[in-house]
Amino acid sequence: MTQVPAKEWLEKINALNLRDCIRIMNVCGGHERALNQAGLRTLLPEKIELIAGPGCPVCICPEEAISMAIEIALNEPVIIVTFGDMLRVPINATSGKPRSLEQARALGGDIHPIASPLEARAIAQQHPDKQVVFFMAGFETTTAPTAALIAEGIPDNLFLLLAAHRTWPAVAQLLNSDQPGFDALIGPGHVSAVMGSNEWKFVAEQHQLPIAIAGFDAASLLAAIYSAILQTINGEASLENCYPSVVKPEGNPTAQGLINSTLDIIDSQWRGIGMIPASGYALNKNHATHDAHIHFTEYAIQSDQARGMPPGCDCTQVVMGKIYPNQCRLYAAACTPSNPIGPCMVSDEGACRIWWANGLHRLDKAIQA
Repeated sequence: MTQVPAKEWLEKINALNLRDCIRIMNVCGGHERALNQAGLRTLLPEKIELIAGPGCPVCICPEEAISMAIEIALNEPVIIVTFGDMLRVPINATSGKPRSLEQARALGGDIHPIASPLEARAIAQQHPDKQVVFFMAGFETTTAPTAALIAEGIPDNLFLLLAAHRTWPAVAQLLNSDQPGFDALIGPGHVSAVMGSNEWKFVAEQHQLPIAIAGFDAASLLAAIYSAILQTINGEASLENCYPSVVKPEGNPTAQGLINSTLDIIDSQWRGIGMIPASGYALNKNHATHDAHIHFTEYAIQSDQARGMPPGCDCTQVVMGKIYPNQCRLYAAACTPSNPIGPCMVSDEGACRIWWANGLHRLDKAIQA
């Protein structure tokens, strides 16, 4: 299906008889970035609304996890390593206190950006006399290689501060709300490659909404959009895989086995959203000696102490697909990529950062919630 060129998919979409507005949500930051880079919002019929959903793990990383990493870095003789985006994510902090890991590094914290879990192990091996904390925020695509690292065996001096989340429970919570705000769903490509397209059957079977799994090129994305539109017009609801070269119904059994053998599924906080049942991962009892939450428990703060998004920041509404990024009160005013107030302006998977990078802050278009 996805071998059809993007131009032909556009022609097929434009040939459809659209009487009502159709709202299609994606739940992958990579999809939102690819949609904008290809300019698809400007090419599709006006009655098609493409909505960015909870697809950025940096954006929903709990404030308490970031705060804990900052406190460990400033109060213990450790090396903190984390993916680059996490260094700039701001949190609420009292006057004079650092608001990010980047600011904590400026105050003397030994904090380093890395690109893969293997770098965390290498740094721990290079510094056997120091404790190294790998602060990992991510969805299943990042959790799987982290689980592989754990399963292979990690140095005694390496600890993991996990803020690992599962994608589908957040979508389920949206669908169970009174106003989910969308009529169809574009399923995540990379997450589905790990966990399988079958994981998303519940969208069609339990909620009677169309869902199509997409890849990251324009043709695959347009194929998924066409499927979602056609199903909506015909009053149908099924799961269609428009990324079959990578995504299989059962996913990647090896990756899933590594996750299942090293981690437990837990209830988890999503920043600004709250606790979502069975939406996170924690090290299981066999690997608890490497759990930074346990080893550095004195620096943990309770979730009810966290204040979510900064004052005036509407990142939660953006993440939940209730508003477009340029409808945030701080967007392009106080909040810019050089001075991010909210987490959605930090990561290249954050909707606000993506919109800014692609000039979409000039649009003036409301989502009807």
